[in-house]
Amino acid sequence: MTATLTAPAPTSETATPTQTYDLGLLVLRLAVGLTMAAHGAQKLFGWFNGGGLTGTGKFFEMSGYPAGKTMAAVAGLTETLGGLALAIGLLTPLAAAALVGTLLNAIAVKWSGNFFAPKGIEYELILTLAAASLSLTGPGRYAFDRFIPALRTHRLIVGFAAIVLALVTAGAILLIRN
Repeated sequence: MTATLTAPAPTSETATPTQTYDLGLLVLRLAVGLTMAAHGAQKLFGWFNGGGLTGTGKFFEMSGYPAGKTMAAVAGLTETLGGLALAIGLLTPLAAAALVGTLLNAIAVKWSGNFFAPKGIEYELILTLAAASLSLTGPGRYAFDRFIPALRTHRLIVGFAAIVLALVTAGAILLIRN
């Protein structure tokens, strides 16, 4: 007679490092993704005391961007769709890169030489670095990306390529700014 040993089911006290890591990534994705989606909704729909397309478009024009309302729509869609995709872990490297590109533009507009809030860029910088980190690490196990084979392997290469894409795109948009 052979006895078979099985490990007890993990509890909150015996969670494996992988489970803890995946849960931490889920919390980070939800925080960053939903925050950015809410900012996008401000731009697109005027929700949460936002300016909507008209008000945000005027802000973009005052900030030196051409076609302010169009740029507001692009930023709003990028933040909303990128934020929601990041929150659910769908195409995480690209979703994170979309947010990085948008946030780099926000940092360029807001930069006044101050780091700390309310006039500084610490908030935008933390969101940018959190999104970039998620692009490099991947979304963890609790994400839709788990069902996309290409995103389960070579995560660092895909994440790094997405960040390079974000930098190039953000740079191009900043070049058209007056």
